[in-house]
Amino acid sequence: MNETNLPNTESSVDFIREAINDDLREGKIERVHTRFPPEPNAYLHIGHAKAVWINYGIAQDFNGLFNLRFDDTNPTKEEQEFVDGIIEDVRWLGADWDERLFFGSDYFEQMYEWAIDLIKKGKAYVCDLSPEEAIKLRGPVTEPGIDSPYRSRSVEENLDLFQRMRSGEFPDGTRTLRAKIDMTSGNMNLRDPMMYRIRHAEHHRQGDKWCIYPMYDWAHGLEDSIEGITHSLCSLEYENHRPLYDWFLNELGIFHPRQIEFARLNLTYTVMSKRRFIELVNGGYVQGYDDPRLPTLAGLRRRGYTPEAIRDFCATIGVAKTDSLIDISVLEDCVRNDLNKRAQRVMAVIKPLKVVITNYPEGQVEELDLVNNPEDPNAGTRKAPFARELYIEQDDFREEPPPKYFRLAPGREVRLRNAYFIKCVDVVKDANGEIVELHCTYDPETRGGDAPDGRKVKATLHWVAAKQAIAAEARLFDHLFVKPNPDDVQEGQDYLSNLNPNSLEVVTCCVEPSVLGAAPGTRYQFERKGYFCVDSDSTSEKLCFNRTVTLRNSWAKIEQAMKGSSER
Repeated sequence: MNETNLPNTESSVDFIREAINDDLREGKIERVHTRFPPEPNAYLHIGHAKAVWINYGIAQDFNGLFNLRFDDTNPTKEEQEFVDGIIEDVRWLGADWDERLFFGSDYFEQMYEWAIDLIKKGKAYVCDLSPEEAIKLRGPVTEPGIDSPYRSRSVEENLDLFQRMRSGEFPDGTRTLRAKIDMTSGNMNLRDPMMYRIRHAEHHRQGDKWCIYPMYDWAHGLEDSIEGITHSLCSLEYENHRPLYDWFLNELGIFHPRQIEFARLNLTYTVMSKRRFIELVNGGYVQGYDDPRLPTLAGLRRRGYTPEAIRDFCATIGVAKTDSLIDISVLEDCVRNDLNKRAQRVMAVIKPLKVVITNYPEGQVEELDLVNNPEDPNAGTRKAPFARELYIEQDDFREEPPPKYFRLAPGREVRLRNAYFIKCVDVVKDANGEIVELHCTYDPETRGGDAPDGRKVKATLHWVAAKQAIAAEARLFDHLFVKPNPDDVQEGQDYLSNLNPNSLEVVTCCVEPSVLGAAPGTRYQFERKGYFCVDSDSTSEKLCFNRTVTLRNSWAKIEQAMKGSSER
């Protein structure tokens, strides 16, 4: 094994890396070359991020090469918008393909010539069956299929018909080119699979140059071969397609990459399906493909997830051979760990309750020094105003506190973070009996620390100065579905019946003035409340914040409580 191809020993060795090590050791390949081959018909999701990091990560570990290649062989579903979005997503994840950006459609002429080769070898034929007729003759998996009546056409007739298919002589759906393999095979993919279909449609790159388009199983292996891909790493649903991948390459006698399959990523409380994304968007259940409740990379980025957190998540779950359901809390913990190190702390009150400190001088404003990030000594400090009128969280006061509630209550003293001890002396209510204001006193001797006389308090609250606070919109996102498996439904229902009606709550919050002018994508930790990201909807007049994740996994507590209740 050449020293330049030695794997990075810091990476965990999984079954794919073991196979690649074997191939290098046995001299089957000289240099590892992988690719990520998305079809540009939708936006990428977190499952694609796993595929990117398997392919790109392996190329890095073995000092190999990595391609970004678009498998753009279906003109009716593919758009330049998706090409641009995928490039942005993969670049955001941190993968680098250098100059190796390719499109399967650029290989159409070579694919056509290889199809001619198979026809000449008697390994492919033009079939006039309709899709419905072809499916019927294919038969069920428990019985052998029946040969197409056009399977015995001569090479000359097949060559003529295939050329006429390309020239546009026939309407859509009237003819296909099929591989001649084995209609009795127990693997349905080998029962004379389709190689080309007629589609009179405009292609986003090729225009109207072509009216026949290759099927995925035919094109995929050829694209890998042309680019010199050594290891075609696919998700597990392509395992049964591998014999067909191998058959095409063997029959053509061209460079033959090795296909290896890995488990798909499935997450709780969400869906991982292009079709369902379309249903959710078109049905108005979410507000676009970049809705922060969706597991699309655009949605996760908008929500405030970092590429580092996603990469850590992919490393944490590892590479498996069998499909499994990963708890979304694993992903959330990864972004918490990452943002804890990088996000600036600010104080923000999500649901404000006004506090008036009656013995604090009217008109006085103090500038207090606050640490930007206790996890980062180089993050420095900032100034925050303190004044007579403040806001605290509604949840931080109880007129009749329950047991073990240590926050503010009538006659009780608490600490305001980085400021003073305050004591509630009066509760002001409106005509409906709702609490609208608290009157408190403060101890000027307790600024920034403990009381000189040694008295203790059991709670520290965050706050913002009322007149100096920035009014902003906070979007409090929660799981999109109420059940870990959205398909866990009663008869007659579908996954939409498990949509969480409280997956988005929009409130007006008050934030310390240091956030003024923050650019979209800026991430903060709202102290005691969670991690938030400035949304692209923000304007110079109004900031909008998306909650990335809470400080703790509140759903785990709810699930545990429900489990305990069911056991009692």
